[in-house]
Amino acid sequence: MDRADKRIYTLSSERPVIAVLKTGVPLVLGMFVMVFYNLVDTFFIGKLNDDYQMAAVNLGYPVMMIMIAAGNMVGTGGSSVIARFLGAGENDKAEHALCMGYVLTLVNSVVLGAAGLFLLQPLVRVLGAADNTFGYTADYVSVLLIGGFFLMGNYTFGQLMRAEGSVKYSVVGMMTGAAANIILDPIFIFGLSMGVKGAAVATVLGNAAGCGVMIFMYVIKRTILKFHAVNFRPDSGLIGEIYRVGIPASLETAFTAATFVVLNNLAVGYGELAVAGMGISQKVMSFGSYIYQGFAAGLQPLMGYNCGAKNFDRMLKLLKANVFVTGAVEIVVMVIFGIFAPVIIGRFTVNPVVIRYGCRVLRANMFILPFVGATSSSRATFQSMGKPLYALGITIVRQGVLYIPLLLLMNSMFDFYGLIWAQPVTELVTMIGALILLTGFLKKMRMDAATGLDS
Repeated sequence: MDRADKRIYTLSSERPVIAVLKTGVPLVLGMFVMVFYNLVDTFFIGKLNDDYQMAAVNLGYPVMMIMIAAGNMVGTGGSSVIARFLGAGENDKAEHALCMGYVLTLVNSVVLGAAGLFLLQPLVRVLGAADNTFGYTADYVSVLLIGGFFLMGNYTFGQLMRAEGSVKYSVVGMMTGAAANIILDPIFIFGLSMGVKGAAVATVLGNAAGCGVMIFMYVIKRTILKFHAVNFRPDSGLIGEIYRVGIPASLETAFTAATFVVLNNLAVGYGELAVAGMGISQKVMSFGSYIYQGFAAGLQPLMGYNCGAKNFDRMLKLLKANVFVTGAVEIVVMVIFGIFAPVIIGRFTVNPVVIRYGCRVLRANMFILPFVGATSSSRATFQSMGKPLYALGITIVRQGVLYIPLLLLMNSMFDFYGLIWAQPVTELVTMIGALILLTGFLKKMRMDAATGLDS
């Protein structure tokens, strides 16, 4: 069985738990490496013993999330289209969708970067920067905006590559980028005395290295799908379908960025050291977050392929396997965070106030981990099936109906503790609703297929 046949077998016929592990574990490991983009920045900035620069990294993080949202828009939409075309045996259309993903990434990065730089000062104020953090935040954000193509591309190109089952190559790209960032951070932060701005430069260059690896794999034809010059021509139908699926997916990340802005502005009321502690905790939590995101990303091509093949029984089995595996792993991570929180936070700062705030946040937020994986799997499944409005509905309920109102309410009632416990409450309620919605939808699709109806 050649490489292409093995990838298709995993998508179509492998035992559900094994298929989930094969597609998910490499992505989780690769995303652990991606964590270092933020953790390494945080670690080296912490060595400056300047808590205002530490806070600036956290304040600028929503801009990174907006770029990820733009990348997710093209990556999720493009990978859904590619997987469904492959499942239907239409490889030529899948290759055209691949190339459209690259073109749209370039266009979106130019538009977003130009708008962000033009509105830089009001943007930094909206992010919650005060006098002591404004300059540092502006420096950090401006570099991210300039390097937007690579920040978006490293995220988007990996998703497009995983849609055909080429998980290994996308992980190699991510690991290369993270390794470059680890090497470059001390050079730019300390060697060139650029501080927080140097951390942003290293992040952009690291992402550029990751993009280069993934593009190279297509150029040397190690992938199932190939680049063809003719496929870079615009196709309104493909672009429309990519955006139809991708825009709701990107709104999920955009909503998350908005909640970060609300959260940071509320946290500023407890002092900028509270923001710094919260920022460290959120970076540490990204270890847990990338686990469920990795398994959800691995699930997406499995679901997309089997949706294209109308194998709805297999889709239900894959969903159950993914929720079980993700939940089991996240419980282990939660226990580790709870026991070792002071040690973990203390690796990034020596300030006892920052450590105290960081531990409080980490020990509250860790309780989302057993729940949020099921929600993420549900959204990924809807996106892979080309049903983005269902995924968007879950996001709107989670972020707009539940989380932001709970942030405001619980902060007013319970102060800082209310602020940090709003998310665990949100995730529990969202998980229950998402699983009920998705399992009911899949069963309906299975029944409709059995009776010859179009769902």
